[in-house]
Amino acid sequence: MQAKTEHFSTDLQTIAQYARLLSHPARVAIIYLLAEKKQCISGDIAEELPLSRSTVSQHLQELKQGGLIKGEICGLNVNYCLNTEKWQEVRQYFEYFFNQTTTSFDCDC
Repeated sequence: MQAKTEHFSTDLQTIAQYARLLSHPARVAIIYLLAEKKQCISGDIAEELPLSRSTVSQHLQELKQGGLIKGEICGLNVNYCLNTEKWQEVRQYFEYFFNQTTTSFDCDC
């Protein structure tokens, strides 16, 4: 069954896309590492996580394709860092989402 995403607003689709990018603990761990260290070489990231280099590389590519991180070739290495402009956008989308959904926690069920 194909998802009918076109029936949802662009904002909802964007929030869902960011949530999908953050839906794996390895990608969240990578984000934490990059936030802490400001910049990392992919091999250094792989040493910090209990995953193979190829698996870490796949997660890095997903994050990069989603715009959450940047990767710049430096010699034989790729240096990764957070895309701070995109993170501001992500933050705004999630703040809006959480503000809209937490205005009232009372449920009559």
